Amino acid sequence: MRLEERPVGGFALGTISRGCRQCTDGAKMVLFVTGLCSFHCFYCPVSDEKMYTDVTFADEKRVTRDEDVLEEARAIRATGAGITGGDPLDAVDRTCRYVRLLKKEFGPRFHIHLYTMSTDPEKIRQLADAGLDEIRFHVPPGLWGRASQSGFVAASRLARSLGVTVGLEVPLIPEREADLMKLIEWAEAEGLPFVNLNEMEFSDANFARMRIRGYEMKHELSHGVKGADPVALRILERPWKTTVHYCTSGYKDGWQLRARIKRRAEHVARPWDVVTDDGTLVKGIVEGSNLEGLMADLSRRYRVPMDLMGLDGAKKRLEIAPWILEAIAPHLDRPSFVVEEYPTADALEVERTRLG
Repeated sequence: MRLEERPVGGFALGTISRGCRQCTDGAKMVLFVTGLCSFHCFYCPVSDEKMYTDVTFADEKRVTRDEDVLEEARAIRATGAGITGGDPLDAVDRTCRYVRLLKKEFGPRFHIHLYTMSTDPEKIRQLADAGLDEIRFHVPPGLWGRASQSGFVAASRLARSLGVTVGLEVPLIPEREADLMKLIEWAEAEGLPFVNLNEMEFSDANFARMRIRGYEMKHELSHGVKGADPVALRILERPWKTTVHYCTSGYKDGWQLRARIKRRAEHVARPWDVVTDDGTLVKGIVEGSNLEGLMADLSRRYRVPMDLMGLDGAKKRLEIAPWILEAIAPHLDRPSFVVEEYPTADALEVERTRLG
């Protein structure tokens, strides 16, 4: 197989999975089903807001009803979903409901993969019956060297017998290189089509745990762990028959997330929004009261086209095309700004410049 260089420092030996190809295109919705999990992995990057908490998010959108999931999938024009947690099998009924919901709404070609550390056969049967396409087992590091004697043997065989594609996805822990090799050897012997190695990364939630264990960031512009890259390259030098894919933290933040955000921006941008190369939205805003009256006044006095303005009731502001607001702001007795925001459900503000 040929070694392919992937974006932002990643590599793949062989053909990456369909789910990973969709992530590259920004077309895979991340469905965080629950923060509940029976394991306590020191490297888990899940935020304090979500960790061990039974909450659901579709990308950045907090889910309180099924329609929230469908709305987010439509907003990014998703061709698939990656179900994660916590461990989705700790809320297996909810997980199966979402699999069925997405398949019913978007059809059988909507690809759904899932990450889990569970080997529960009944839950695997439930997922297969719901229509899950692919399961990625997150084998605990303590079992890497003896996976062939673990419960993941029966679990992977059961899933495949039910028509579910099975792969492995684990963090690349630099000092566990030998055990990681044994894990890939087992996956190859078992006939699994891929093993994804994620660069272990620092997050706000795991920073203290990682530093206590002696890990360092590889450089100031990366959350990735120092020492992971050379280990990944040594592993990829082997002539594996199964696909081995090394996915960097920079790829997740700098490519995958950016691609999804740009995809969403192109779909949700309104006529008064300017979409940047990074996929953020730039708009003019005027804050205050009686915004409907202000919009009518701007239309009448300054001939601002109505289709280049809109009310945001939740944020109590009038949004206007930024090039128009820059011209008229000096004449307005109102706080006026040009803001740059992410096109995500939480509309995180990146920058704000006061006008006038």
